[in-house]
Amino acid sequence: MPPADATAAATAAPPESAGSPERFWADVERHVVRYGGPFTPEIVESASGSWVTTAAGRRVLDFTSGQMSAILGHSHPAVVETVRRQVGTLDHLFSGMLSRPVVDLARRLADTLPDPLEKVLLLTTGAESNEAAIRMAKLVTGGHEIVSLAGSWHGMTHAAAAATNSAGRRGYGPTAPGNVVIPAPNAYRPDHLTADGGHDWRRQLDLAFDLVDVQSTGSLAACLVEPILSSGGILELPPGYLAALRDKCHERGMLLILDEAQTALCRTGSWYAFEGRPGDEPVVPDILTLSKTLGAGLPLAAVVTSGEIEERAHERGFLFFTTHVSDPLVAAVGTTVLDVLQAEHMDARVRVLGDRLRAGLLDLQSRHEVVGDVRGRGLLQGIELVVDRETKEGADALGALVTRHALELGLHMNVVQLRGMGGVFRIAPPLTITEDELDLGLALLDQAIQAAT
Repeated sequence: MPPADATAAATAAPPESAGSPERFWADVERHVVRYGGPFTPEIVESASGSWVTTAAGRRVLDFTSGQMSAILGHSHPAVVETVRRQVGTLDHLFSGMLSRPVVDLARRLADTLPDPLEKVLLLTTGAESNEAAIRMAKLVTGGHEIVSLAGSWHGMTHAAAAATNSAGRRGYGPTAPGNVVIPAPNAYRPDHLTADGGHDWRRQLDLAFDLVDVQSTGSLAACLVEPILSSGGILELPPGYLAALRDKCHERGMLLILDEAQTALCRTGSWYAFEGRPGDEPVVPDILTLSKTLGAGLPLAAVVTSGEIEERAHERGFLFFTTHVSDPLVAAVGTTVLDVLQAEHMDARVRVLGDRLRAGLLDLQSRHEVVGDVRGRGLLQGIELVVDRETKEGADALGALVTRHALELGLHMNVVQLRGMGGVFRIAPPLTITEDELDLGLALLDQAIQAAT
């Protein structure tokens, strides 16, 4: 037992200096592992709706929905109520036990999806869901080779990181064997042109799979792709690309895995991005992975597949027994997220807001020469900054400068710094953002670009 005076000292109020910004950043410097780029130089105390509030009392408009996850805004009342109720009833179980929130969410998710997607595995993060999907695909097909796109981001765990090609590949030794990368289609920077000067993505895809066939040892298992490459610079797959990719996969006995961590659940104006834009052919994947948007900011992910694939995996002993598989607390939150999306017809709302956002971004492009391209869908859009529109030379230092000015003005932006491309801003505000907040964000971005240039 510690002496009484030591216990009293430990429970007494900390000195005022302990809560000072100087002490906070000193503790960061001494104790916090740096796991990516520099930390945002603000201490965030609270968040509500589309806003975060700093220790200095500044309100900052969140144009990234946290980590592109808080689709209902921060601290949505329905989510808060669900967490309060569920954490006091049933929060976590032995992984072999099932509860009503888990089975209810599995059923509700299946109801939002086309046949044959009906079997659901609930996990925690996008990396984990992709890890499980890759593991399932390898077991079911008997192969081990995974094809993914340049510029992809699928997570930081072993197999997911091996299929991630946008960053983080150097210095860690060998990745999982059998990973093959193919070019990502980029209509703004096409590497193959049609006779009329358009982007010849079909030729690009044909040549890519010629190289896949050359490199394969005859053990192809799956292709893992995002419908919109986020860390790759908000690159949307061209109309028809996903259907052609599916055909390439199935011709080779591969499964098509779609990673909709950021694009699912109304973010793009439809419930799932694979449903496509008007006129597109809907392409149902063999395996679908979800995360970010499903938990609306809480750690919840899912793998969804057909009964046939699940049965084959089960017969072969599929094992993905983790500590937080089928946790009831976050499963209850997932059902609440679906309730809100359906009750508020969020897909239709996002289509309207997405058109407004796109019009605002195109207006910025018309007034700022450094805005080279505007792309994306719904409330997941991006602008690419360039030095020269003709050469499309990347403005390598400009993205960070605009980000800094935006934060000073009260707007949090996320820029993807890409080699030779300067930067692409990922704009993904909460789906609950108001028109006034959207217009304010565009106005602040306008001022930030003006100040930076």
